[in-house]
Amino acid sequence: MTSRPRPLGPSRGSGGDAAQGPAKGRPTEDAGAAPDPLDARPEESVLGRSHRALSIGIVSVVLLIAFEATAVGTAMPVAARELDGVALYAFAFSAFFTTSLFGMVVSGQWADRRGPLGPVALGIAAFGAGLVVSGLARTMWVFVLGRAVQGLGGGLVIVALYVVIRRAYPERLRPAIMAAFAASWVVPSVVGPLASGAVTEHLGWRYVFLGIPVIVLLPLALALPEIRRRASGPAGEETTADPRRIRLALAVSLGAGLFQYAAQDLRWISLLPAALGVALLVPAVRGLLPPGTWRSARGLPSVVLLRGVASGAFIGAESFIPLMLVTERGLTPTWAGYSLAAGGITWATGSWVQSRPRLQPHRERLVTLGMTLVVLAIAGVPAVLIDAVPAWTVAAVWAVGCFGMGLVIASTSVLLLKLSPPHEAGVNSAALQISDGLANALLLAVAGAAFAALGGGSVAAHAASASGGSHPAAFAVVFALAALLALGGIQVTRRLRTEG
Repeated sequence: MTSRPRPLGPSRGSGGDAAQGPAKGRPTEDAGAAPDPLDARPEESVLGRSHRALSIGIVSVVLLIAFEATAVGTAMPVAARELDGVALYAFAFSAFFTTSLFGMVVSGQWADRRGPLGPVALGIAAFGAGLVVSGLARTMWVFVLGRAVQGLGGGLVIVALYVVIRRAYPERLRPAIMAAFAASWVVPSVVGPLASGAVTEHLGWRYVFLGIPVIVLLPLALALPEIRRRASGPAGEETTADPRRIRLALAVSLGAGLFQYAAQDLRWISLLPAALGVALLVPAVRGLLPPGTWRSARGLPSVVLLRGVASGAFIGAESFIPLMLVTERGLTPTWAGYSLAAGGITWATGSWVQSRPRLQPHRERLVTLGMTLVVLAIAGVPAVLIDAVPAWTVAAVWAVGCFGMGLVIASTSVLLLKLSPPHEAGVNSAALQISDGLANALLLAVAGAAFAALGGGSVAAHAASASGGSHPAAFAVVFALAALLALGGIQVTRRLRTEG
């Protein structure tokens, strides 16, 4: 998880190129955004008296999501084996993803029309309910159903939190709250796998799933009253529900699921679901993302595109690092996982750096620097395939890439909220998260298919058994694909600023 989180309706302005000028009615970075009434308030930090309770509450929500991601991922292989569901292992992840996409679209419209309180409350409740369903599951299909409910809740929450930030925090404080979101992943990334592993070993994997919902009470108690007080209700400009967007969201979810299924089953017959998935995805995504996203139109469309490019390249590469260290260098799964632990700290550091007031005028340059570091990290990690290169170099190289991602992910979130009028913050935030999540899934599907075709074997089987060998060329191709995608992201960073 980017932190490790949007459809656009007819009311959105066109994302034109420089020759077209800024979109009519849309505030832009250079053309002059409408004054933010929140900026008229006295100077204070995100932990100042007027923001303290809200900040602690919403950061607690992100902390919950982060802990679930790290802890559940550790217990998942054991759950799949005990439920005789190794064949469905990948669906436990894809079910979460596909329903989260639908939840993002629903949350964007709901938050713009009624305020973010409803989607946050329902999302946290669904998130906890999904954990309980998976924890009590007696068959793998019920376990997958619980993951799907979790995904729906996660999609509702993450988009609604962006709307909360847009409404409750002045522009000068948004980089700081985004940095706090990134920092909330540090402790779970270090403690989560260790705690989950200990609980799974001594008590059983079910206690991991059933124990996490208990901490849902803290975010509910802290966040909901403050969201009701500071960010509830419509944004001030009338917005109407768009049923077409719901249909497009269903098409995206179904199309992504079909494409992922086809990528896991390398037979000629799998071309049929792959083609159907693409046929559903292309028109649906074009309808949900800002006009001009695919051609990297200046301003908001390029911000949304960059988010997907950066996340897809980074997560696609990171997912194969532990597997590479286990199969090619003989590390234990625990040590292979901890080779990525330092990245949580450097990611948070990068997010903190972008929040410094003196660097605000140079945000686009920070993003370009961040993407450059990501490219260097992805290209440098495969060096560990050479026996003479120490395995610990992966931790050092990947920490540099995580610092770059801290700069990029937080900055794209800040830029999106800056370019979004209050009544469009929900749909724009949903577009950003769809770009993020869809790119992750598609690149993982393509990389997984390439990995298997080149002799790497089934990624799901490796993940579930933590054993088996593979061929270095399979890993090299995966990292090459991710590096090429990230290299294209450097070009997109030059299109973030809308020229008047």
